Amino acid sequence: MLTLFANFKGGTGKSTIVFNMAVWRMAQGHQVTVCDLDPQRTLTDVATIRDEDAIAPALKIVQKLPARGKAQGDWLIDVGTSDMKSLRAAIRMADLIVIPVTPSQADIWATQHFLGIVSAEHSKTAAPPMLAFVNRADPHPRSRENTETTEALQALKPLKALSQKMVQRLAFRRSFSEGLAVFELEPNSKAADELDALAHAIYDRDVV
Repeated sequence: MLTLFANFKGGTGKSTIVFNMAVWRMAQGHQVTVCDLDPQRTLTDVATIRDEDAIAPALKIVQKLPARGKAQGDWLIDVGTSDMKSLRAAIRMADLIVIPVTPSQADIWATQHFLGIVSAEHSKTAAPPMLAFVNRADPHPRSRENTETTEALQALKPLKALSQKMVQRLAFRRSFSEGLAVFELEPNSKAADELDALAHAIYDRDVV
């Protein structure tokens, strides 16, 4: 299964999500390959940290999409908008598209543009299921921005807005610098609970 994590706007935290989600999937016993198509190669760097510190399991990283029909196990794809050719190719190949959206009007507009790109790439084929969630959410439980963003996503069709969100927490920043997923770094933390809830919402589906 190929899952693309993407949006049309930078700074949505997709690389952090892909890293944590990949390690989570491996912890569930799945064979995971991370396709790092982002020119910044952040995921490649964090995989190197895990290798240098002998953190198991190792994170398998590639920089090229698999040949159609040749992908084995779980593939998590991270690609930035600076490489539109790779982004469009990933959209065409993906079995599932997951869109992290930070709580702002600019991100809602970017998500609308991204949905337009997906539609254009699937003008003659059925688009894969698309999920969106609020990432880097305001930690205040009554944040108006979080609520408004969720409501705006619910109005975007054929997108499915998830109720689970990832809050802006130090643990997610530290997870990258230390090469550890949040549940490895802080097993009983709110960040670990949020990742677990989001992962189940994404992967405990008929499309898996």
